[in-house]
Amino acid sequence: MKVVVVESPAKAKTINKYLGSDYEVLASFGHVRDLPAKDGSVDPDADFAMVWELEDRGAKRIAEIVRAVKDADKLILATDPDREGEAISWHVVEALTQKRALKGVPIERVTFNAITKDAVLEAMAHPREIDQALVDAYLARRALDYLVGFTLSPVLWRKLPGARSAGRVQSVALRLVCDREREIETFVAREYWSLVAVLATAADATFEARLVGADGQKITRLDIGRGEEAEAFKRDLDNAAFQVANVEAKPAKRHPQPPFTTSTLQQEASRKLGLAPARTMQVAQRLYEGVEIGGETVGLITYMRTDGVDMAPEAVAGTRQVIAQEFGDRYVPGAPRKYATKAKNAQEAHEAIRPTDLSRLPAAVRGYLDADQARLYELIWTRTVASQMESAIFERTTVDITAKVGARQLDLRATGQVVVFDGFLALYQEGRDDETDEDGGRLPAMAAGERLTKREIRSTQHFTEPPPRYTEASLVKRMEELGIGRPSTYAAVLAVLRDREYVSLDKKRLVPDDKGRIVIAFLESFFRRYVEYDFTADLEEQLDRVSNHEIDWKAVLRDFWRDFIAAVDETKSLRMTQVLDALNEELGPHIFPPKADGSDPRICPLCGTGRLSLKLGKFGSFVGCSNYPDCRYTRQLAGAGGEGEGAGEVNQGPKVLGRDPETELEVTLRDGRYGPYVQLGEGEKPKRQTLPKGLAPDLVDLEIALKLLALPRQVATHPETGKPILAGIGRFGPYVQHERTYANIGRDDDVLEIGANRAIDLIVAKEQGGGRRGGANDPGRPLGEDPDGGAPIAVKAGRYGPYVTDGTTNATLPKGMERDAVTLEEALALLKARREAGGGKKSARGGARKPAASGQKAATKKASAKKTSTAKAPAKKASAKTSAATKKSPGSAGDDAADTGDAAERPRTKAAIR
Repeated sequence: MKVVVVESPAKAKTINKYLGSDYEVLASFGHVRDLPAKDGSVDPDADFAMVWELEDRGAKRIAEIVRAVKDADKLILATDPDREGEAISWHVVEALTQKRALKGVPIERVTFNAITKDAVLEAMAHPREIDQALVDAYLARRALDYLVGFTLSPVLWRKLPGARSAGRVQSVALRLVCDREREIETFVAREYWSLVAVLATAADATFEARLVGADGQKITRLDIGRGEEAEAFKRDLDNAAFQVANVEAKPAKRHPQPPFTTSTLQQEASRKLGLAPARTMQVAQRLYEGVEIGGETVGLITYMRTDGVDMAPEAVAGTRQVIAQEFGDRYVPGAPRKYATKAKNAQEAHEAIRPTDLSRLPAAVRGYLDADQARLYELIWTRTVASQMESAIFERTTVDITAKVGARQLDLRATGQVVVFDGFLALYQEGRDDETDEDGGRLPAMAAGERLTKREIRSTQHFTEPPPRYTEASLVKRMEELGIGRPSTYAAVLAVLRDREYVSLDKKRLVPDDKGRIVIAFLESFFRRYVEYDFTADLEEQLDRVSNHEIDWKAVLRDFWRDFIAAVDETKSLRMTQVLDALNEELGPHIFPPKADGSDPRICPLCGTGRLSLKLGKFGSFVGCSNYPDCRYTRQLAGAGGEGEGAGEVNQGPKVLGRDPETELEVTLRDGRYGPYVQLGEGEKPKRQTLPKGLAPDLVDLEIALKLLALPRQVATHPETGKPILAGIGRFGPYVQHERTYANIGRDDDVLEIGANRAIDLIVAKEQGGGRRGGANDPGRPLGEDPDGGAPIAVKAGRYGPYVTDGTTNATLPKGMERDAVTLEEALALLKARREAGGGKKSARGGARKPAASGQKAATKKASAKKTSTAKAPAKKASAKTSAATKKSPGSAGDDAADTGDAAERPRTKAAIR
């Protein structure tokens, strides 16, 4: 018996069918070992010794593999063909070696680019050893990400209350978004005018021509900057005689784009399908691991984490055959097209992302796929086929026209373009993030010397516009251009920025939140080198050199750590006033936007003498007056909710809404450091109520304010106890309460309008064990029935993350496995593993038990491995301060968390902060 180890149960199931009964295929569920999320896991003083430990999940997987290899003839490691896949195989071998489970069992490493029978059998016939250089590159990245995250993040916590974390690539990506926002804020619009003549030929065919010169001088787009100049040109054109000076027609070709890489797939799926990069990678993972078609499980696309743009010769031949069948021989170029990658940090020599069988047309497989899978497969198929099609041929025509008025000559130009042969455009055209002007359509027939008739002269005012905010697609493109990070990690980097509330999406554009802008301002002020684009890209190149056997990975770490720790040490003596001065300087245009009347935007609008400044409070940042405590003026930072003068006017002080009819006290709407709120009267402790999330301040009138101030209010009586059920707004949002039981109110319910029936449902569900884990009020997403017992299996949202349940046992989804993407087979595997470990039973209060409960630890204590070090050096004990800091673990989902893309079955490390 030969034992094969892969990452995911879906992949294991497919491969097991190909290999037959002589093989046992097991899934590792991603990484089996991780760096503990605490101080000392990477020790620079011990030559960067790295301490690894088996998590509960990893211990269970290793225990299964130990059992299987006991009587095995061979251990075959068939994890993914990238750096991360190589590292997973290395971790498995290291864990088995530590348990002395191999005992002379031969070890082979195989890789395949597609999960098809031919590809898998071919890989099995050509095994190799683990590539230590790829492992070293992985170790260097993990060490760097850990050192940056666990060294820099505590600095942020001390100096910037409310900041969550910093990371090696995460912070640089955030800087890109913040720099673009700064460009927009400081942009000064410039006026310019365009002049267009509508002309007619002798055959009465009309077309448009633009003014491009006057008196022998060229006129560019911004040269006519005032209305008076434009009016003078318009007056001359109205009185001019027009004649064709020259007609030039040239053929032009447009060539197809290469097949998809990870980065270009994410970009195009965002543009054409509206899919976020993370969702794109989840769906691609499904297509790669295989779907059931005609009784056979087959992978539909090749490996989806790649920078390669080339295709295997047999795939190119298959593509050309499909083109001939579907479009005709004219669309097949004379020779196959060859593409070369231009990416700075290209992954190992992988193929481009393509269908495993080009003859599987999108229409033929649509019935076996869900909606997103079908759309993404069609996108990959069309891009692949188009990449081998004939070029499109155009005819571009340029007509130069003279306009004479007296002794003056003005020059105009008309351009047109027509498609002579559509070529690849018959199937596919790449999308764009920001559309630009195209050449016009076909121009009428004209000849040099021909006189033209004026129909209309248009003079149009324009203003230059600031650069657009990044979309997720354009940010991915920019990061790849700069060589920042790796395309396989981009989806996770974007997800981390949103999870940390550093950026938000507004009309599919990335907007930096105040928290993110403050973090970047701090890093640029005191750690500028480490958020420089060139520095990050150069470090990526060094890591690539490690994977190419060119330099030692620990030498890279030594060079980095020497300067980095010195910069961290320098910040320890920083006083808060120095930090605030630096932030006020960096964020001035954002926090204190210019006023229309030209007055100083930092003068306090309440007392008139104090100076406004950024303040750092327990729960984050706000703007306050220098005359505190005599002046208690505060407001939020001028964020996305208001720009320029408007943002300042909203916070000019309390807005009187009216008077409470019972008390005759004044009801006001105010903006405090933690957001807008309503207040009843004045005094030392007036009644206040924060506005619920989603309620805009400009919608609050006296009626709504009085309802808010009446909270908490009784909405029902408990059917069993007869005691009141209250609705209110607390620290974590709207809720309903019965005695000591609290249940959150969802976004579909309004705390001001929620009725008795709904409130009772929420409380009863919470008391019966539903509550935060969903329970009675959350049926979850049904996945199917357990084939053994017939119990319905569902996936639900829970307090500790999404989980699957059969009504008796609950199993939390591993990190990286998305709730919307989990399948029945994966759910069954998780529940089986949970039952075998003796955990996951529903508690009396409902839901799955909290992970790592004491009883569960005792049950799995023997299966858990002791910490080990790659350098066999003991880790330093954490200092009291660091131990306290690490409770806030900066690395719950770091930049490198998507090195495996967003593979649903490849749970990621807790401490990967980049």
